[in-house]
Amino acid sequence: MYNLLVITDTDSLSNSLVGDISRTGLTFRLGEESVLYEVDDSVPSPDIVLFDLNHLTGNHLSSLIDQCHNLTLPSLGILQRDDVSDLDPALNLDEFILKPFSKDELIARIKQAIFRLKGPASAQTLKFGQLFIDLEKYEVINNGRRVSLTYKEFQLLVLLASSPGRVYSREVLLSQVWGYEYLGGTRTVDVHVRRLRSKIEDPDHPFIETIWNVGYRFNTEVSDLN
Repeated sequence: MYNLLVITDTDSLSNSLVGDISRTGLTFRLGEESVLYEVDDSVPSPDIVLFDLNHLTGNHLSSLIDQCHNLTLPSLGILQRDDVSDLDPALNLDEFILKPFSKDELIARIKQAIFRLKGPASAQTLKFGQLFIDLEKYEVINNGRRVSLTYKEFQLLVLLASSPGRVYSREVLLSQVWGYEYLGGTRTVDVHVRRLRSKIEDPDHPFIETIWNVGYRFNTEVSDLN
């Protein structure tokens, strides 16, 4: 699972790019170049930045890509297939992809871009004691046994486990896992946390801690287990 930041201009929001990425089912948010410089704890940091090359050009685009590298953020350019001959070879992109694209192709390009910038260590398996979370295979192993999780349960676990000790409010968890357009209430978060706990926890390993009147966090003491 990856958090995508798509950099485009506001006039391009009606183009097909939004629909192309939405159909993959991947989590993404749209932004202008200023997003690269903002710090917002209410949203997860992007794993990769996607640039709409049909609406961003020239030296300005080059500076944005360089800024990504300064922040150790992989960059991926998205381009119409008919415009590939116009791609500037001087752009320091980690990878690019042509529209239209499939979900599998986009994920493959994302993995390649992350690998090129960060190396093989970025293909992570989160480990907490005997709990293993394989981000590539969408698989969870606990005490040597595979844990069957729904997609939302897996997303929720990864979000919490990726930042042990960080407190997430129910509202933030709801927006990040279910999306801003989800019409249900925060009770949905509590229900999924309860189900998740029943599948991965025992009395000696309380992975998810309740912060009363706020939300939840991944137990930092558990994260230090060997």
